Amino acid sequence: MTKNNKRYSKARFRVLAFLFVNVIINYMDRSNISVAATAISSDLKLNTVEIGLIFSAFGWTYVSFQIPGGIIIDRLSPRVLYAITLCSWSVVTLLQGIARGFYLLLGLRMATGMFEAPSYPINNRVVSQWFPENERASAIAVYTSGQFIGLAFLTPILALIQKYWGWRGLFISTGLVGITWGFVWYCFYRDPVTDDQLQVKDSNAAEADTQSRKITWKEFKQVLSNRKLWGIYLGQFAVTSTLWFFLTWFPTYLVKYRGFDFLKSGFLSSIPFLAAFAGVILSGLISDYLIKKGISFNKARKTPVIVGLLLSTLIIGANYVSDTTLVILFMTIAFFGNGLASIAWVFVSLLAPKNLIGLTGGVFNFMGGLSSIVVPLVIGYLAKDGSFTSSILFIGILAFAGVLSYLFLVGDVGSSGRYNQDLKLLYDERVS
Repeated sequence: MTKNNKRYSKARFRVLAFLFVNVIINYMDRSNISVAATAISSDLKLNTVEIGLIFSAFGWTYVSFQIPGGIIIDRLSPRVLYAITLCSWSVVTLLQGIARGFYLLLGLRMATGMFEAPSYPINNRVVSQWFPENERASAIAVYTSGQFIGLAFLTPILALIQKYWGWRGLFISTGLVGITWGFVWYCFYRDPVTDDQLQVKDSNAAEADTQSRKITWKEFKQVLSNRKLWGIYLGQFAVTSTLWFFLTWFPTYLVKYRGFDFLKSGFLSSIPFLAAFAGVILSGLISDYLIKKGISFNKARKTPVIVGLLLSTLIIGANYVSDTTLVILFMTIAFFGNGLASIAWVFVSLLAPKNLIGLTGGVFNFMGGLSSIVVPLVIGYLAKDGSFTSSILFIGILAFAGVLSYLFLVGDVGSSGRYNQDLKLLYDERVS
């Protein structure tokens, strides 16, 4: 390996570490409301339907700004855009700590969703710039794992912060962390600029270069009329449905419907998140390993997603047990499966039309983000009679629908022919 390649590898490691922290903060500010929900409900006198609306409010704007965000991402530097969005959603998070009523809190959650909307398409663009195709699944798995490993360790900490500082102190402290990190990102992140760094743009990569032209209706049609793309769009809705249950109602489910102690629930909540972290890391490593061994894209990329979604359907098992250990076991298996399936972002780079990776990523995240609206609202209504049984069944059915989407809509995404031969040559060249 040449000296330039070593410098490039170190730079990519730093980039991946930065994305990992970005995702941790992103999901901390999405999910802090779930830790605070029981206290907010008591303090502001809110029922389950109103809490469901507050959980859902994030998704209203998060989804609405996915496609506009995707277009912006194809025009602005990730360094500048990520710094702006990070600081903006963190300020809004801090302001949630002074909310005095339902409508103000609802509006602030909507603002959080709006400013977080470009975050995952930015992540995908950064990875597309810095990593060749045969390494992207692992890179995506590493930064995506931040949403699980971060929450696994942060959930107990957030519960302790709330215990001693109250739910308002929880929002203020998490907001301050994000503002600080936004400045760190701007000061230290740089786009790839050298010849060695730009070698990542191999012939099979979906380019993510900044575009100065306008997006046309014909290009919108390209990303909205393709059957395979619709397969991953609907599959992403299924994947994120399980995720949004854990990000919103899970702590309330443990405390209010299973009778767990608040602090105990904070520590028990970390177990499924750790399992999801293991799942997402394994998914990327296994998928990239299979490709390097000459296994077809179809099997290497789809297997972790389909197996993960099947495991997620086992969440239904929690409806039939009362023992604490078994409840957590079924939740852990389901979230481990969700981690395996979270590698689905790799299909954006693989299937997107060339030079439309930002727009395709925006639509993909838009469809996945719809679950952040639907799932919290539906669960709020299903649980208003005091039972969570139908809510858990609802999540399991959505996961199985995702399996069907990948099997029958996505179909074959590549063979073991030209793509794998080219990638194997590229891999052999880079490690030599």
